[in-house]
Amino acid sequence: MATRTLLCVPLVAKTVEEMLSDMAAAKAKGADLVEIRLDHLTAFNPQRDLDILLRDRPLPALVTYRPKWEGGEYEGDDEPRFEALQLAIQLGAEYVDIELKVAENFVNYISGQKPENFSLIVSSHNYQSTPSTEELGSLVARIQAVGADIVKIATTAVDIADVARMFQVIVHCQERQVPMIGLVMSERGVISRVLCPKFGGYLTFGTLDAGKTSAPGQPTISDLLNVYNIRQIGPDTKVFGIIGKPVGHSKSPILHNEAFKSIGFNAVYVPLLVDDLATFLSTYSSPDFAGFSCTIPHKEAAVVCCDEVDPIAKAIGAVNTIIKRPADGRLVGYNTDYVGAISAIEDGIRGFQLKDATVSPLAGKTFVVIGAGGAGKALAYGAKEKGAKVVIANRTYERAKELANLIGGHALTLAELENFHPEEGMILANTTSIGMQPRVNDTPLSKQALKSYALVFDAVYTPKVTRLLREAEESGAIVVSGLEMFIRQAMGQFELFTGLTAPESLMRHIVSSL
Repeated sequence: MATRTLLCVPLVAKTVEEMLSDMAAAKAKGADLVEIRLDHLTAFNPQRDLDILLRDRPLPALVTYRPKWEGGEYEGDDEPRFEALQLAIQLGAEYVDIELKVAENFVNYISGQKPENFSLIVSSHNYQSTPSTEELGSLVARIQAVGADIVKIATTAVDIADVARMFQVIVHCQERQVPMIGLVMSERGVISRVLCPKFGGYLTFGTLDAGKTSAPGQPTISDLLNVYNIRQIGPDTKVFGIIGKPVGHSKSPILHNEAFKSIGFNAVYVPLLVDDLATFLSTYSSPDFAGFSCTIPHKEAAVVCCDEVDPIAKAIGAVNTIIKRPADGRLVGYNTDYVGAISAIEDGIRGFQLKDATVSPLAGKTFVVIGAGGAGKALAYGAKEKGAKVVIANRTYERAKELANLIGGHALTLAELENFHPEEGMILANTTSIGMQPRVNDTPLSKQALKSYALVFDAVYTPKVTRLLREAEESGAIVVSGLEMFIRQAMGQFELFTGLTAPESLMRHIVSSL
């Protein structure tokens, strides 16, 4: 039976007092152990400080005294460093970490004397890249050969595909009952830190606060516990995630993980910083990686990478959801963006005229789409499908014309849109980033021109109320926020991921508190 992955908080404070208070905070947040980074202390006195740090410690301790040449802060000779680490062992530290380069010397220095409940971690750090699986395998063997109780290898992800090699090596070690800590640094390696319990890593690091990292890419312990629910992750946990570049600011992990947890679905949803979509999908081809949300800039590439694509997603030329079909492992692409936006707009109109639900309230209406990119295309196709007369307005007329020709609509420049009012009660949908933070005073259309519209939708949802929506409401239009599209596309994804009904009120509550 594999032991559960431990959660370790690195202590990187400059003073012993701060370290003690951070240790108490780590305990309160749910850590299993702390890593005491002696090299971060400004005026370290081994005899005095180690006794204080280890005497009444609330958690088991891993003591590390990392030299400059292995990415740490210590600049002196090995002798005083070894002496301090030996003292830590004598004072009862549960773990000491020593670098592979000097491990043999250190083992000789302590004459192989190790107390009963003590484990020696021998570590190797590569700040440039992640070696091949074969090289990682031989590194494990070298680390074991010097007398390590626990193998630790940290590499750097140049591409997210690099992490798969680390997972393979950890699984191999687990089969041979070799305890291993295998982490891949940088933002592209974040999944190595979150998915440890799935593959059997001995421990993972979570920082106290966002600023207190001891290596690139470390998440906070709060995120590991409360966003990713790391204590619930095991070998059978399915992995979902958001593929994008950038992806760090996405709120989707908070939303989907909370929704999974609420229905007891054994899955985790992670951020996936992907450079090349095809490489990512072929690397993580196992059924355990069960489905993905797809965002900028990969929505178009996803159409080509999927084995099958929903007809409307294909027409739009953008996929925002990829499902790995359990029966045959084939990748199926969908687009829940347009469904989310169009249904939100329909419900906005229906609000005051509950007519026949079989006929869309968009039928016969003039539907103006601002923007001719992926989202513009999605809304144009969605509106067209519902029987609306679609008009595309864009800064550059050529892009507008191209999309208008595709769907059989009318094209305008943004300047021309200012004086365009063939009828009252039109619908407007902004799909550009105009008005998005930080440029919150921008708007795609003047307040004067908004008078002809019965409903205005804005795909931008940071800020929650854009200038466009504020002025539209003042002009008497119904307004639909981009947040509504975000909630609905996420609900659509949740149902594709799980085959179950999305917990709507919970998801709305989470989004409103983000």
